[in-house]
Amino acid sequence: VEWQLRVAAGEALPLTQDQLRIDGHALEARIYAENPDKQFLPSTGTLRFLRTPPAVQFMRGEDAHGPAGIRIDAGVREGDTISPFYDPMIAKLIVWGKDRDEALARMRQALAAYHVVGLSTNVAFLQRLVSSQAFRTADLDTGLIERNEKVLFPPPAPVGLEVIALAVAALFDREARERRIDAADQHSPWTHGGAWRLNGGVSRTLRFGYGEQVLEVTLSTNERGSTLIYADQAAPFACTCQADDIRINLGTRRAHGQVHADGETFHVFYAGRHVSLTWLDPLAHAGETESEGGKLTAPMPGKVIAVMVEAGSTVTRGTPLLVMEAMKMEHTISAPVDGVVSEVLYGVGEQVVEGAQLLAFEGKSGA
Repeated sequence: VEWQLRVAAGEALPLTQDQLRIDGHALEARIYAENPDKQFLPSTGTLRFLRTPPAVQFMRGEDAHGPAGIRIDAGVREGDTISPFYDPMIAKLIVWGKDRDEALARMRQALAAYHVVGLSTNVAFLQRLVSSQAFRTADLDTGLIERNEKVLFPPPAPVGLEVIALAVAALFDREARERRIDAADQHSPWTHGGAWRLNGGVSRTLRFGYGEQVLEVTLSTNERGSTLIYADQAAPFACTCQADDIRINLGTRRAHGQVHADGETFHVFYAGRHVSLTWLDPLAHAGETESEGGKLTAPMPGKVIAVMVEAGSTVTRGTPLLVMEAMKMEHTISAPVDGVVSEVLYGVGEQVVEGAQLLAFEGKSGA
């Protein structure tokens, strides 16, 4: 950019083409607030938790080792809001290596350490992309995503014992802090790595929501210590928690990860994965009834630019009902099943917030 400005000012280029040389290989990944699983629809919200890989001033050659080979150009920080009024890019993540293979390895490492909570991002998609055979061999063209759809958009992976154990540790650590247990107490189970017990020899079963699944885990405690039981697996359990940084012992297995609690949702970052587990607190929702269906809501903040139906319209599954515009992109709300539009709540030109009900819809019986 400096050279462009100098040339525009009438100065000569500092170097000629013959004086330029190639030095290693660099890659840039653009971290975006978007949802790859919804055709890369832009996402909005607050960066409630943001942790990035270690990065220092960008260097090359022999100096580019460890964090020296990683650079982050960002204009946002934790607590900032990604709004629908500007480009949803969060940062540019740039790496350098002595060759393409080293640069790819460093990019995979950097993406695995890029943790965001508060909105959808393309980080996991980028991880799969740079790990794919097609990208590694530079088999690149505009059809890459379509050809590699199964690799780039896999079904959710199972939740392993280490991930569920990290969530359990974070939950109990939060409960312990809420009860104001003194962390300096040498008898506190949270100050050492040995097994700890909750109210003596008891068992406690926890349930976490993971997509449409409900995962059940039991922590059993007796005079010999604690055991975690999950998905037909059982292992001794002990943990050390320092804010979001958690280390667990599962017998001979060790795990180290970060867990950010956002209300009842525990965001577990472990082994390059970001797994969101929602604690189904049996007391928090007592007396609540299941919400009524038939509500079509806004997936993001934006403006209604077209309404194709009116109250009483009979439609079939997939029929376009309403079009929203946000971040220079259009998003069509379609009928989920055959049915009748019972109410249209917004008109053309009106602004809507994320999650706002746009239409009331009644599906036909058996649809």
